[in-house]
Amino acid sequence: MKEQSNLLEKDLKMPHDKDTSHWHEPAGHKKAGYGVFKKQPTPYDAWMEQEGLPVFRDVGIDKVQNLPLVDWKRTGGKGHFIQLYGTETKWGCYVVEVPGAGALHPEKHMYEEIYLVVEGRGTTEVWQEGDTKKHVFEWQKGSMFSIPINAWHRIVNATSSGALLLAGTTAPNVLNMLQNKDAVFNNPFVFRDRFNGADDFYKASDEIEADPVRGLAMRRTNFIPDVMTCDLPLDNRRSPGYRRIEPFMTNNCFYFWIGQHENGRYSRAHAHTSAAVLICLNGKGYTYTWPEDEGETPWKDGKEHLVRRIDYEPVGLVSAAPGGARWYHQHFSAGSEALRLTAWFGPHNPGRDPGAPGSKHTDYTAQDVTEGGTTIPYWLEDPHIRKEYQELLQKNSVPDRMDPDWYNIPAQFMEKFGPKK
Repeated sequence: MKEQSNLLEKDLKMPHDKDTSHWHEPAGHKKAGYGVFKKQPTPYDAWMEQEGLPVFRDVGIDKVQNLPLVDWKRTGGKGHFIQLYGTETKWGCYVVEVPGAGALHPEKHMYEEIYLVVEGRGTTEVWQEGDTKKHVFEWQKGSMFSIPINAWHRIVNATSSGALLLAGTTAPNVLNMLQNKDAVFNNPFVFRDRFNGADDFYKASDEIEADPVRGLAMRRTNFIPDVMTCDLPLDNRRSPGYRRIEPFMTNNCFYFWIGQHENGRYSRAHAHTSAAVLICLNGKGYTYTWPEDEGETPWKDGKEHLVRRIDYEPVGLVSAAPGGARWYHQHFSAGSEALRLTAWFGPHNPGRDPGAPGSKHTDYTAQDVTEGGTTIPYWLEDPHIRKEYQELLQKNSVPDRMDPDWYNIPAQFMEKFGPKK
């Protein structure tokens, strides 16, 4: 076991070029260091390599079902890691296939984990170290659930064909800090405050309350039977008729929400920093994303080559801000059904923004750029966006439900943004 726990540390020792291994003080007024350097693998990067799975790296993917799966010895299934641009060191992601009529190996770990069932149905067993009773619940395609931190769990497939699950974890945060696999996978501490074995622990709850940070709709539940059809209260923050809920699971720091744009409509572009990954649950759509410092109208300004577009269907993924700094991103419902998405942030939720306790923060992604926020109102967006969207809806025989009045400049902004006389 000691040899295993030292593998991570051993792999992190990078060989040095004998011509550059010794440090020297800079001569004269020159600055120390190389100036330009290559990013080194993190402990989490080294761990992924040790697990023997491929790692998908890009801005997004049209559907995770297309990822090739490789035998995953540690889990007893097959898998593929996913590390979209902008999520490095933020949180981890992978898909795992549970063998038909089989199960994954029991495991526990010192990081949080949520699952979305992509295909199949089965059960999950959860228990604490030393407990004789196992808590068992059933899941199906579209179910979401959370594993309490460091609780034992085993995922069992109830069908003869493979069951595919998408997982989000805080493994990078923990592995990069502890740099020791024994401390992560063989830690004896029991979090009774996260999982006490209550019979109703995985009973779905539909009660809605206001989240304590921004006052948005929140639902405390450790299990969602079907994220494709669960009720979403009206929100209106991203587009007219937009609906949204924040599930809060197993006292996690891992933050996510589920939202839905009506068919024939699209969201207003808004900017924030990296961490968020949008996952398509229902319908078809696409996302545009571009650096905030390139302006609000990249096509009009001849910067369309800097815009990235990802088209997706269930279960496709896109990184909202793949470059680290703030990026604009805009999501479009392109099919006959409403576009339902879930956004995973890892532990990087709005309640953890920098600032002293009690200091005032604003929900800047919900405020227009004319109000000091980062949302581009429809009337201020690049004209290319509306034109392209209308052509796409017509091609797909989908009714255009964007009200023309939304593109009219409000009277109070006419002098500044209206036609010049």
